[in-house]
Amino acid sequence: MNQGYIRVAAAAPGIRVADPDYNKEQLLGVMREAAGRKAKLIVFPELCMTAYTCGDLFLQDRLLDRAREALVWLARESADLDILAFIGLPWEMDGKLYNAAAALCGGKVLGIVPKTYIPNYAEYYEARHFTPGSRKTAWIDFMGEQVPVGTDLLFRCRTVPGFTVAAEICEDLWVPCPPSIAHAEEGATVIVNCSASVETVGKDAYRKSLVEGQSGRLVCAYVYASAGEGESSQDLVFSGHNMIVENAVPLAESARFTGETIYADLDLTRLVNERRRMSTYPARQGGSHTIVDFSLKTEPLKLERFIDPAPFVPRQEGERNKRCSEILMIQSLGLKKRLAHTGIRNVVLGISGGLDSTLALLVAAKTFDMMGLPRSQILCVTMPCFGTTDRTYQNACRMTQKIGASLREIDIQKAVLQHFQDIGQDPQNHDAAYENSQARERTQILMDIANQTGGMVIGTGDMSELALGWATYNGDHMSMYGVNASVPKTLVRHLVGWYADNCGDEELRGVLKDVLDTPVSPELLPPDGGVISQKTEDLVGPYELHDFFLYQMLRFGYEPARIFRMAVSAFEGRYEPDEIRRWIFTFYRRFFSQQFKRSCLPDGPKVGSVSLSPRGDLRMPSDACSRIWLAQLEEMQEKESI
Repeated sequence: MNQGYIRVAAAAPGIRVADPDYNKEQLLGVMREAAGRKAKLIVFPELCMTAYTCGDLFLQDRLLDRAREALVWLARESADLDILAFIGLPWEMDGKLYNAAAALCGGKVLGIVPKTYIPNYAEYYEARHFTPGSRKTAWIDFMGEQVPVGTDLLFRCRTVPGFTVAAEICEDLWVPCPPSIAHAEEGATVIVNCSASVETVGKDAYRKSLVEGQSGRLVCAYVYASAGEGESSQDLVFSGHNMIVENAVPLAESARFTGETIYADLDLTRLVNERRRMSTYPARQGGSHTIVDFSLKTEPLKLERFIDPAPFVPRQEGERNKRCSEILMIQSLGLKKRLAHTGIRNVVLGISGGLDSTLALLVAAKTFDMMGLPRSQILCVTMPCFGTTDRTYQNACRMTQKIGASLREIDIQKAVLQHFQDIGQDPQNHDAAYENSQARERTQILMDIANQTGGMVIGTGDMSELALGWATYNGDHMSMYGVNASVPKTLVRHLVGWYADNCGDEELRGVLKDVLDTPVSPELLPPDGGVISQKTEDLVGPYELHDFFLYQMLRFGYEPARIFRMAVSAFEGRYEPDEIRRWIFTFYRRFFSQQFKRSCLPDGPKVGSVSLSPRGDLRMPSDACSRIWLAQLEEMQEKESI
């Protein structure tokens, strides 16, 4: 329950029609089970205290009285449970009967929420028994307490920031303007729905689309519990279709007809942050809802929630393939527009045999095909120097030839050695000047060749390198259009792999696969026995970790300690916590210190939800201080070492 996570449940226990005494026992048993699993919220189906299918028995005083007595018993018997529960039951007030949900916590009934929209079509005839609820809150004396009754109740937890719950009942979700819209606008982050949705062919898909869509529109969590086993099958069948969805993303869904209780860990911080960053999300007006405060204990929670270790890369192969095709098209359309606008018909790019320059070449090839230009007007320049290995050199040459681009080789060793002599650099001193001189010499050559040919230099650097500042300022950092500028390294790999699998050329496929198997390296230091000696991920850390940190920091604004905790869970069994801690320190130090490089980036197309463009998504001062971010990591480390 710390750092914004909270476990919730949706249940559809087996009940009996018109038997509140039996049903209350079933509800209590499930509540105890849920509390034992550290769930802090549980939602039960519509009218579950009596069963939804009681028909005209809802007009019987005996049933209504026993349902109310069962609610009192359940509240008292669950007083020792640290959980908020929503129970469906018929509720009589002022001579009218309401289809309602009672909120229970700590031995008390916190509030009664009546159903707003009463269906009376097809198989439904609720208007025969029930009255629509009122938005105006009434107060009644119940169990020695003043209890609010009304549709516009918000249950706000004092001890868990961001945990504000509102309820709607079944049909309320199906109407054009569900009550949950107003609830979310007034601050509800979690919407619960006590439902009794009839099972007919195909209805499950429609029901799921409604829940996911509403959750996405409202940027909320939606906990949906539907009637199941025990309801009368005289004319209808109920499947117990339970769902937990967070901002349109399904977290848990029960198998229908099983009576399964489902659990999920909600990320309240994510919901709050997402609303905050959306300038179009309505600000809370206040005054229209009644706030009901309650408290829950806070305790450590071992997450059962799946945290994707590769947030930039879709998990499903079909979706991943679709994403790769889409991103390549976005990159190519961006370059196509720039070439069309400038009237340029030639491009120049440095080809190294590495992942990034490979992707840039594939983008250029697709762009030229779209423009009806010959690929020979793509000039790839290979510029071997001190660190170039035969493997990357051969791959660069073979790849260029297979793509059908032009290839030019310029050995830069003499030029760099002359530069060393000019500036007084000892060639045996393999410092930053030794490395960066090579990168800047290559960029100068590309720019000058572009001037010679009336061409445009295509940048190859990716977003992960930009996040870490792993680029030579005014070297590989600079170009005339950066096609990979918003593609993270983890996604670059999948894009190249996808192209390899779909190019239809076995020889090209073999080259691309070997590029994928080659260690990531700038190749600025001499090789060791002909093998790459300078491996980027040994120096700055694994890109899959840095991409994870980058996504969570920029996409959701999470704090370092929270990102660390998420990474420990996401990479369990792959990286030890101490290793993750080491590299997250590196990430924050480099991310803040290297903003000056990102502040003057060349143009490039945005392809995803995270971008480092200084003109778009990240307007960050180059002099921003990292102290408070690093301090939190240091404090966390000190606490763990005690």
